[in-house]
Amino acid sequence: MALTLVNPRGLPEVDAYHQVSIATGSKLVFVAGQVAWDAEGATVGEGDLAAQVERCYLNIGTALAEVGGSFDGVAKITVFVVDWTPDKMPLFLEGVARAAAKLGGTPVPPGTLLGVAALDVPEHLVEVEATAVLD
Repeated sequence: MALTLVNPRGLPEVDAYHQVSIATGSKLVFVAGQVAWDAEGATVGEGDLAAQVERCYLNIGTALAEVGGSFDGVAKITVFVVDWTPDKMPLFLEGVARAAAKLGGTPVPPGTLLGVAALDVPEHLVEVEATAVLD
């Protein structure tokens, strides 16, 4: 594996992600922000944050598979959620868990979650971008 995930002593341990990733691979892959579109460009899970999070993560998995990678190589993830409030965290985590079950692992690299006013189209509630390292 190209990554070692670490939770350093002196920083809080967070269930949803690790604080640090150490990359040892030779190829960096930058995945553009993924929204809840299917292969035909139709929005999946309109009005359903968990469904849209799941689709975003699955889309990242699809993008990485195309270049010979997987979610295991994700070194950093950034999530943008429309009108974020902390009470949405259970829905976010549900979507991540559903995607993890389909991806065959738990995607817990270092991450940043940002609340935003809007995304590209009104139906999109979340956008997720990733940086991965491949051997």
